Amino acid sequence: MESSAMRETTEIAYQLAWIAVDWGSSNLRAWGLDQHDQVIAQASSDKGMLSLKADEYAAELLRLVGDWLPTNAPTKVLVCGMAGARQGWLEAAYLPVPTRLDQLSQGAVTPRLAGSQLHVYLLPGLSQTRSATAHFDVMRGEETQLAGLVADTPDFSGLACLPGTHAKWATLEAGAVTQFTTYLTGELYQLLARQSVLQHSIGSDDLNDAACRDAFVTAVSESYGAPETFSSRLFGLRAQDLLDGRLPTGKMRGAVLAARLSGLAIGLELAGACREPSSQAPITLIGNTALCQRYTLALNAIGFQTRHVDGDEAVLAGLRLAHHALMA
Repeated sequence: MESSAMRETTEIAYQLAWIAVDWGSSNLRAWGLDQHDQVIAQASSDKGMLSLKADEYAAELLRLVGDWLPTNAPTKVLVCGMAGARQGWLEAAYLPVPTRLDQLSQGAVTPRLAGSQLHVYLLPGLSQTRSATAHFDVMRGEETQLAGLVADTPDFSGLACLPGTHAKWATLEAGAVTQFTTYLTGELYQLLARQSVLQHSIGSDDLNDAACRDAFVTAVSESYGAPETFSSRLFGLRAQDLLDGRLPTGKMRGAVLAARLSGLAIGLELAGACREPSSQAPITLIGNTALCQRYTLALNAIGFQTRHVDGDEAVLAGLRLAHHALMA
């Protein structure tokens, strides 16, 4: 008797039209889509770029999605992210900005595969060289999330931020990325909180707590208003822990100081990223809800409005856009 799992696998193989993949440094996610671009299956793995050699990518992808595949024809797979990096599966060279986001597929490369089950396209990232208004920078993976904005609004213009370990800020004009900047805010926070003298003072914050929220907002405003004082304010955190009797005791003490450190770091980022907005339109935040809420609180504190786009929805929309361009 055929099991329910076997029936489900057979149904997926029958409906599957193509596969979308987001292959990061530490993990990968795959979605199976039908002819109407609806998700009918999904899977994930901790085998990101840092865990694989170039000749191991195909086997890992097949291990993850092999049960979905029909037997009558090869399945197209569109991949964004670090699989296309120089140290990944096969390098998909960066496209220089300005680049239209509906044309990312023009820079896709196709790795040679031993079997005939898959036809893989690795999407490129974006690069920027030094100019009068910009400096050297690269992104890989985030461009596909930005393309998700263009999927719904082909002539999208505005400022977008993708918070994370390395936060990206991109200027879009009529559906093209014209300039972008990366800030190491998330990584900087982790280094300061875990490997500097501040490690003795920093705990885990919770911005749902009023004391943490107030400490965060105050620090954002201070750092944004006077970014040149950032370094001295950092040591001030340690001194505050030692001297400020108004701070709460126990875990809440470390939580409040963590919120302040986060606010100082994000405020410094905002001082560079949105000192002079080009319009009064809201800044688009792309990413997970918790981190985007933190950035919304920070941006609201200095007078900017935001809107949030879920990171998974954005990357899927961007991969759909690339798929449509390949099929055109």
